[in-house]
Amino acid sequence: MVSYEVLSKNGFTKKEARVYLACLALGSSTVLKISRKADVSRGSCYDILEDMLDKGFVSKLDEAKHVVFSAVDPDALLRRSEDNVRQLELALPELKGLFHKHAKPRVRYFEGLEGVKRVYMDTLTATTEILNYANSREIRIHWPDYDAEYVAKRYKKKIFLKGIAPDDEYGQTVQCDDPKCLRETRLLSAKDFNFTNEISIYDNKVAITSFENEMIGILIESDAIADTQRDIFKMAWGFAQMQKKLC
Repeated sequence: MVSYEVLSKNGFTKKEARVYLACLALGSSTVLKISRKADVSRGSCYDILEDMLDKGFVSKLDEAKHVVFSAVDPDALLRRSEDNVRQLELALPELKGLFHKHAKPRVRYFEGLEGVKRVYMDTLTATTEILNYANSREIRIHWPDYDAEYVAKRYKKKIFLKGIAPDDEYGQTVQCDDPKCLRETRLLSAKDFNFTNEISIYDNKVAITSFENEMIGILIESDAIADTQRDIFKMAWGFAQMQKKLC
């Protein structure tokens, strides 16, 4: 019976589900009749009904000669379940804070161009802005359609990116395209800061891609690591000077 299975998964014990369904079928009824309908002993049925009364699953009425129980309206069960979900949603930030306080970082490793692309696609799930140390040259050499396949999708999803890149031909071109790419790029001396990989920080994640020797990607999920890298980026961002270029 579908109703029995649903009740058993939503706060009812198996016997409570049987008793509740019996109450629905009988309407207001005595413990004896309910126990027979639910196929449980009379003494056990009374204890179950008292527990269900405390849980708000049934109501109780003392009549002249008998005590009768009635099932609550199923709509009331739905409203109660919805209220519980709302309460859980309100408590979720606190619960997640306690969980992540002791959670181990989750690390995933990817190889090859397709693996690197998977790392980039994950950044498109960002709910925060992306903070990025970029090697504008390397990614476009290995992934010629990068701007059309990734940058355009990020723009469409309205995910803003702050990037720090070497001040070379590629970095300057990227900076000139900032206004139409939902991006702000700051350039550093390519001689002193020639990044050989890319790092993106967003939400609780740090994504690292490397292009030297072999293409690899690493995706780290950790509040503590992401927050630390975000603070380091803020320092680097303040250090980087916006280069004025004639685009």
